[in-house]
This record gives sequence, structure tokens and C-alpha cells, in this order.
Amino acid sequence: MNSCQDKRKRGLSLQEADVVCALALEPYVSQRRLSDVTGHSLGAVNQSIHALVRAGYLTKFVQLTDKARTALASHAPRNAVILAAGPGMRMIPINQTTPKAFLEVRGEPLIERLIRQLHDADIRDITIVVGFMKDQFEYLMDAYGVELVVNEEYALKNNVYSLARVLDRLGNTYVIPCDIWCRRNPFRRRELYSWYMVSDRIDRDSAVRVNRRRELTDVGKAGGGSRMIGISYLLWPEAEKVVMNVRRLIADSGHDDSFWEEALHEKDRMFVAARTVDDTEIVEINSYEQLRDLDSNSNQLENSAIRTIAETLDVSPQDIEQISVLKKGMTNRSFLFSVGGKKYIMRIPGEGTEQLINRGNEAAVFQAIRGAGLCDDPVYINPMNGYKITSFLDSVRVCDAGSADDIGRCMKKLRHFHEMKLTVPHTFDLFGQIDFYESLWEGDPSIYRDYRKTKENAVSLKTFIDGQPKDWCLTHIDAVPDNFLFYMKDGAEELQLTDWEYAGMQDPHVDIAMFCIYSLYDRDAVDRLIDIYFDGRCDAATRIKIYCYIAVCGLLWSNWCEYKRRLGVEFGDYSLRQYRYAKDYFRYASEGIERLQLV
Repeated sequence: MNSCQDKRKRGLSLQEADVVCALALEPYVSQRRLSDVTGHSLGAVNQSIHALVRAGYLTKFVQLTDKARTALASHAPRNAVILAAGPGMRMIPINQTTPKAFLEVRGEPLIERLIRQLHDADIRDITIVVGFMKDQFEYLMDAYGVELVVNEEYALKNNVYSLARVLDRLGNTYVIPCDIWCRRNPFRRRELYSWYMVSDRIDRDSAVRVNRRRELTDVGKAGGGSRMIGISYLLWPEAEKVVMNVRRLIADSGHDDSFWEEALHEKDRMFVAARTVDDTEIVEINSYEQLRDLDSNSNQLENSAIRTIAETLDVSPQDIEQISVLKKGMTNRSFLFSVGGKKYIMRIPGEGTEQLINRGNEAAVFQAIRGAGLCDDPVYINPMNGYKITSFLDSVRVCDAGSADDIGRCMKKLRHFHEMKLTVPHTFDLFGQIDFYESLWEGDPSIYRDYRKTKENAVSLKTFIDGQPKDWCLTHIDAVPDNFLFYMKDGAEELQLTDWEYAGMQDPHVDIAMFCIYSLYDRDAVDRLIDIYFDGRCDAATRIKIYCYIAVCGLLWSNWCEYKRRLGVEFGDYSLRQYRYAKDYFRYASEGIERLQLV
């Protein structure tokens, strides 16, 4: 039974409940005033008053009775939960330094405004679920008496996992997203039914639509529904359903990307009523441009990345449009933007990148490959902070590591690059990098219990590697499928190699190993790739050398992942698989070396 049905069962409709709540806030003046306050027509207000008098909720003078006050007291808001754990990736470039909860509109952080509005409604029991940059929220505990609950999985999973951290606090509760600005206070001292807030604007991405009975029904394949704002009020019965549904959702990894609102659905609709507001009253801030539209003087709009774009392209910050986040990379955060109808990509280094990448070396690499046809030259690159602007390629796709045709074209491109024998002043030292990434752990042990033995085994392969011939030259180091870009140019599909941050002088066969381990190839797939690169003419010693590189590079990237993990950035199965490469390919390489020695 949904909330609407529940009210009818008790003889109290949604309209009637709204009238009771309105009269709890201010004495009766006129039906027209009640119509203005509740948003219901004069006819509906008139019918509601008569029904409430008959049911014993109002006197004939339109005053609340003890029955009405008892109902209001039992349904009154008890507490609030604010969901603020997410990194707000769509807020790029602001989200590099500021959680979205602290975006300022007219000099006031969003989260502080929400807390003050809750206080104005006499709601003091406030829990904030935090994750990204969680330390920035600590002062709110002293300033406003809130409680913080940490969602450690914020980087990998959506906000249904944030709500899962506070299920024991649900019941007569407001659930609130942190990225909204409310012109007027949306919270009330009195509530009589559970609801979910939507606006009166149609949104093509919305999953629900309000029907005439104020039910939120699923849009289905039709698409386009009422804009979902995210604020909800849950009475105890509906809160119990949400608790049950959230537990079901988080038990299934297929819901890692789910929003908590999925827990409000039952069959083809939500089991709470719709509360519809004017679209101008509450603004969800999901992007830099939305913030700029709401408050062009916001402090957060002064951003070094935006300033760099404006200066490089000689435009005003207002000319930078269509800002949207690209897929989160393993090293950087990048976003797409448009100026004068032309699209560009801005790269911003990710967490801890200043420890991992020498931007001066990267600039030297771009100087070496300039005009070589390997990739488009950057529009802008800063050798100090790593900011980079490149032109956007239309119709781009990355290499499919399972496609024989894609692999063949990528290996041909890679071999062509290696045969150029380009040079730069710096080297990418595999074993030195293993030690360097380990040093960034600052004395903490590895998460792997047998790390010392695994490292000892990998390092022991250096003797064999050093004894093999090498065509020492500029090597990409990060030549993985995602960095081979296929794109359309003049009606034909072209190919280029991107992301040269780690490139340096090295044995070019390291690039083959890197492609394999990022693709998570098994041994048969590794051998097939080696055969493709060498056109089936790879000798046994070179193949074993590449096995050695797979073992060494697996450990190297495992150490890299351990450092990033300490910064709160998780890579899940990728990290574990890299460590397995270090162990498995040490064994394969050792067996191969032994066979060579017997020949």
C-alpha cells in the first residue's frame, strides 16, 4: 500500500493533510489564503475543510482539534540526513579543491544554508554522510552540532551506499542531497505523509512522472518526466520499506551505481507521494555553468583551470561553455569544453600526481614527438602544474583489446613509433620506480603479506633483462588500449597514441608488456600479442624478456595502486591483477630462463 492509499484508508487525503499542516503553521484567514499556501484550488480547499470538520480534525471555526494535533505530533520531522560523500565529478574543474557541498552561492556554502534551513524548522538532529575530502566537514560538528558518518566506498559506488550507512536513523526523516540551493525553506515543522520532491519542469533524464493522484509513476521507455530534486521525507512505515530495499540493493554489486531513490520504487511507481515545487525555487548545482548561471560572483568560479583556458584562447571565462566531465582516468581528471563552437579537452592532474609525474619531462617528450604524426600537438601544456589543453577529436573510440583488427593496427602504430628511435634526456627506470612508489607509502607495509618475497623475485629478473639486447629509445611506457585513439578524419578512421606522461628512454619492448597487463591478458593472449608485434618472428629470449617485463611492470603498477589507495583512490580488481602478474610471470620467466640455459 502506498502513501496515497494509506491516507485514504485513514480518511485523510493528501489535500486534506496539506490543509492541516498549513493551519498548524498559521491561523485560518480565508480559503483563498489556504489555497495560496497549499497550492490546491479553492474548490479542493473547500472540500477538504468540510471533510476535515466531519472527520474531527477541524472545528467548525476551522481550528485544529486535539485529534489533528496528535496526528501532527506523531508525524513531525525528527531528524535529517544529508548525503555529501560523492566527489561531484560533474563539477569539474571546481571539484579538484572543493566538495560540492561547499559551493558558495551569494557568499553562503550550500551545506551551511541547508543546515540553517533545517534549524529554522526546529530540526537539530542532523547527520551528514561524508567521503570525498571528508576532513573539510569537521568544523560543522562544532559550528552546528551535526554528526558525521563516513562512507569509505564513495569513490567506487553511488549514494545508495551512503544511505546504507545511516539506515538506523531513518524514520520521520528528511533525506537531502548536498548540492541543492533552496530559495525558500523547503523544510517544515509539520508533515503528515511521506513524499519525494520534484519540480514542475520536465526533464528528459527523469525516471518518474507525477500523475493526477500525485503518485510518482515510472516513465518507462517514453522518457522525460518530472525533474527529480532529491529531497524526501520518510515517515516510519515508508522508512522501513526503504531500509529493506537499500539492504537488498547493496547486496547486489550490480547496483554499485544506483541512486538511493531506487529504494523508493515499488512495481511501477514510488511508494511515496509527489511534492511538486516551482522549478525556480530549488536549483540542483551539477556543473560549473549551473553555478555560474545561479551566481556569477561565486568565489568558486575563480578557478585556475578556467583562467588558463581563457588566457590561452584569449576569451572571457563566460565564453567557455558546455563543460562536461570525461571518464575518470587513473592518473588525471579531464573535462570537455567548447569555445566559439570548437571543442577542447582540459587535463587536470589527479590526486597525488605531483609525486608521480615529472611535468618537465613530459613537456620534453611532446617536444620530441612534435610533428611526428603520433598525436596532435597540445594547444597548451604547463611543465609546472601539468595542465594541458588539446583539441577534441570527433567520433573517438579506444582500442578494443579483444579485437584482432584493432590490436593489429595498434601494434603496427607502436612498432612504427619505436622504429623512429626518438630520444629525450630522461629515462624511465623500472626498478627505480618500484622503489620510488614504495617510498611514497611512508613506511607503511604493503597490503600484501608476501610482498617482500614477490619484490625479491621480480628484482632478481634484472640480471637476465640486463643481459639481453635492447634498442634503447623513447618508449611510451603507458601504451595501453585506452591510450590508442581511433578517430574520423576526412572520412577515414585514423589512429593516434595519447597520454605521454610516463614516457622516457627505455627498452621499447616494455610497451608490449604494458599493453598486456592493462588488458588483463592471460598467457595465451600475451603470446598472441607478442606474435602480432613481431609478425611471428619473436625469438625465445625476447619473449622471455617480455615475460620479465610483465612481472616487473605488474609489481610497479601494483605499488602505484597502493600509493593511490592511500589517497582514497581505489582501482578494485585492477590492483590485485597487477600483483598477480608480478608473481605468475616471475614463474613463467624463470621457467623460460631455465630452458634457455639448458639449450
